[in-house]
Amino acid sequence: MTIPTEPIGSIPRPPELLEALATNDAFDPKLDDLYKDAIRDTIARFEATGSPVITDGEQKKYHNFWTYSVHGLPNTAPDGFTIPFQAGHSRRMPKLVSGPFRYRVYADQYLDVAMGYARVPVKQAVISPSALSLLYPADEVPGYSRAEFIDDLLNEHESEVRRCLERGAHKVQIDFTEGRLAIKLDPSGKLLNSFIDLNNLALSRFNPEELMRIGVHTCPGADCDSTHSADVDYAELLPCLFQLKARNFYIALSSEQDRVRVLKIIRAHMKPEQRIFIGVINPIDPRTETPEEIRDRVLEAAEHIPADRLGTTDDCGFSPFCDDTSTSRDTAFKKIAARVQGTALAWKIISGQSVVETSSST
Repeated sequence: MTIPTEPIGSIPRPPELLEALATNDAFDPKLDDLYKDAIRDTIARFEATGSPVITDGEQKKYHNFWTYSVHGLPNTAPDGFTIPFQAGHSRRMPKLVSGPFRYRVYADQYLDVAMGYARVPVKQAVISPSALSLLYPADEVPGYSRAEFIDDLLNEHESEVRRCLERGAHKVQIDFTEGRLAIKLDPSGKLLNSFIDLNNLALSRFNPEELMRIGVHTCPGADCDSTHSADVDYAELLPCLFQLKARNFYIALSSEQDRVRVLKIIRAHMKPEQRIFIGVINPIDPRTETPEEIRDRVLEAAEHIPADRLGTTDDCGFSPFCDDTSTSRDTAFKKIAARVQGTALAWKIISGQSVVETSSST
């Protein structure tokens, strides 16, 4: 046994790709070589960190992790749900204006390309049904009810996850960053509970073996060195989060002011079949954490979460919105390497290897 360590998803795009995207449609075939170069370089650098599981860095997810599947749909308008960030900027979703609802892009397309370059297991992040449910406006779409939309949404989500599983994804990670945001938008908890119910309707379509390869990621957002819901108490989210039927949870933790308090909440509410990947790297902190810092964070977590149910990850993706240039590719990979090394250091202590090595050397 070891402590598994996995990334979340995105890596900052190369400058030449961002420059091309600024003046060209994301689906323009003349960008294909730039995408391939970015993916190939991302995977090579990911593998050089020693990470046992990698992603393609979401290099071709335009414009972000949230709306990649619906970007450019002809039955949408640009004036949809707005996500406000603490730094003062905002991100806006499209709005559905007519039915039926269908994805334009499925994430297994990204996975297929990545697995052609990778020599280690590749995970694939997908967006949650609850996030995409915000596409539907407050007023009913003429001729297309919310109930019809939800049926189509669940079918599309299930199809995307199954395609990724069948293609050989190491894990399929459902991004649920709107969980904490839901409490900020509706302190009564009704919105969060509706999100949990919707996501569970989707998860209930998978059998126990499939659920072992499905996880849920939650964080307070990370865009231009800012968050959208870090001021929301985790105690309002975590008890509900563990009601989700997934078996793996990726939880932002390194940026929390009181990590031990959060770990105690996790311990109190996690289910016996669930593995918890704690965030030990803060993507929006410009400073690179040392392996020793990571080691200590893992050991801290191991005091509250059994080692056989513990994993490590990054708090969030690096630059999940593709035009976010606040973090460099070099910084992202240095942080990932520190996570891998620090997790290994912690496992040596937890497993007693450091004691064995010391004894044998004397």
